[in-house]
Amino acid sequence: MFFKKKYSIKNIRKYTVGIDKKVLLHNNKRVNYINFDNAASTPTLVPVLDKMNEFLEWYSNIHRGTGYKSKISTIAYEEAHDIVADFVGSDKNKNTVIFVKNTTEAINKLSYRFPLNKDDIVITTIMEHHSNDLPWRRKAKLLHTNICQDGRLDLEDLENKLKKYKGKVKLVTVTGASNVTGYINNIHYIASLAHRYGAKIMVDGAQLVPHRKVNMSGYKDDDYIDFLVFSAHKMYAPFGTGVLIGPKKFFQRGDPEYVGGGTIISVTQYNSYWADLPDKDEAGTPNIVGGIALAKVIKILNEIGMDNIKKHEKKLTEHIIKKLKEIPSVNIYSSINENIEDMVGVISFNVNGIPHNLLASVLAYEGGIGVRNGCFCAHPYIHKLLNLSSREISRLQKDLIMGNTKNIPGLVRVSFGMYNTIEEVNKFIKVLNLLVSNKKNMLKKYKYNKITGEYEPSKLPKKMFSEFSI
Repeated sequence: MFFKKKYSIKNIRKYTVGIDKKVLLHNNKRVNYINFDNAASTPTLVPVLDKMNEFLEWYSNIHRGTGYKSKISTIAYEEAHDIVADFVGSDKNKNTVIFVKNTTEAINKLSYRFPLNKDDIVITTIMEHHSNDLPWRRKAKLLHTNICQDGRLDLEDLENKLKKYKGKVKLVTVTGASNVTGYINNIHYIASLAHRYGAKIMVDGAQLVPHRKVNMSGYKDDDYIDFLVFSAHKMYAPFGTGVLIGPKKFFQRGDPEYVGGGTIISVTQYNSYWADLPDKDEAGTPNIVGGIALAKVIKILNEIGMDNIKKHEKKLTEHIIKKLKEIPSVNIYSSINENIEDMVGVISFNVNGIPHNLLASVLAYEGGIGVRNGCFCAHPYIHKLLNLSSREISRLQKDLIMGNTKNIPGLVRVSFGMYNTIEEVNKFIKVLNLLVSNKKNMLKKYKYNKITGEYEPSKLPKKMFSEFSI
């Protein structure tokens, strides 16, 4: 029987929660909100909310419950693990899927479970989110792979480090796609390199999995991904679920970092025996509803087709870069090539003579456009992209420690979701051109708030930000 698809890249916008929400501008006018901050978190989808409401009527705690609802909840939660594994091409016989809160917790969990000592080496990169840098500093000697002049990963430097420290490098941990420039790393080539020199690989897929098809099993004998982490809140299920996938043999060894309910088979006064995976590493009552939401999103993404999402977001990315290049005072820190294949829809830029925090505020208060500004939890990468000297970085740190944030360097980031449109990009460009052409007036019109570290219009409506309360 022919199955007619319900969801597509052409109609997904009407299934996106809050898509027609109007927001208040500084002049008391209301406009439809434009969300270009998807790299931080995406909105959810109507069918996801519907599925959650449907499930809540059957909700109960999982495992060991003999009640009817507990049985249904257990089956659904376990099925969610299988759906996640299939989505990223993970071998369910070889790997386990562990649900946590987010990507940050997943990486930290792996850092605790990985058998490292101070003499071991972990290789990461300059372009990483702090969550894929800081956890490893506490566990082993951490080396950073350099970036090339254009901000992409220097693969030659990576291989040189693997050669030099062969036998000592236990893990190569790399982002699948940068949350600053959108650059996609060749994770399977990097996996081959890591395995060739006796190391394992972990991929931070937070920015990659929502936008590209990922295949953990690889395409050759040696280019498989050992560990993959990602978050549901960046893929239209913002309900507190993260994912850590890795070999069962790896997680069967050693003790979990969190212990307690659900992690054991038996406990006596004198000893304890761990439960099977993934229960061993999912201590306490899990976020069952969040797991169901992630599974539902994956079904929708599969129906839309990851290739269709890629094509649509590529079109948006090419269009905005073309328009930004037409504004002389704009500096783009992502790729400016006409054909963009190796990046997701993340574009970072700034405007000469306009602080990044002022630029972001003007886009919000003048156009109802949500972007993100600053260093995006990737300070070393931003320092490199901005060509800051060691002295400038040192001064910057002192200012931050002292709370002096007004002139802190940073960028403005636009990041697309599958529901964004060319029309939204054009509205963004219109507001940006308005700002650039009236730079002096905007600088006078907005004042800096030392407490929030943001620029605000001199006058704000009394009802500003009062539409929702708990």
